[in-house]
Amino acid sequence: MLRSPKRLHKVKVLSSRQGFKSPLFTVVTEQVREPGGYTARRDIVHHPGSVVIMAIDDSKAGPRVLLERQYRHAARGFLWELPAGKIDRGEQPQKAAKRELLEETGYTARRWRQILKFFVSPGFLDETMAIFLARGLHAGAAQPEEDELIEHRFFPLKTALAMIERGSIRDAKTIAPLFWLALHAKHV
Repeated sequence: MLRSPKRLHKVKVLSSRQGFKSPLFTVVTEQVREPGGYTARRDIVHHPGSVVIMAIDDSKAGPRVLLERQYRHAARGFLWELPAGKIDRGEQPQKAAKRELLEETGYTARRWRQILKFFVSPGFLDETMAIFLARGLHAGAAQPEEDELIEHRFFPLKTALAMIERGSIRDAKTIAPLFWLALHAKHV
């Protein structure tokens, strides 16, 4: 139960210890005194953040969304998802989005707009995802990294939404932007 604002305490980190470090993230264990005065152990995954690109081809029949299909070992299978990737150290999110779209699909875009930014799983992960809408697409040659085997193609928004309903799209970073587009398609 949340106490009244008069009884809230300032958050205080009592101790912090790095338990694991990889090229992609670190895991830190902290003892924290939280706003309600409770002292807790919190294991936190620190991640530099990611970008997701919703590349849209505007056709007369309505927007078509560029999706890619690739193997995701943690999911034990192939997933349909929006192009995405991590933000490199010192890199601005929009620059990362342009880089990832080109690397994974070969496309570039004339118009970019950040439409969403959210925490992936804030109970233990500090990663944020910045979602970019990319329009005015121009096809080119993809430049995937060595471990990326990516198939990509355009789907009408209506088809992508049906794929969510039947469980063909199960990736949250893809579902949220597609729902956003469904809500805003006439005004974007």
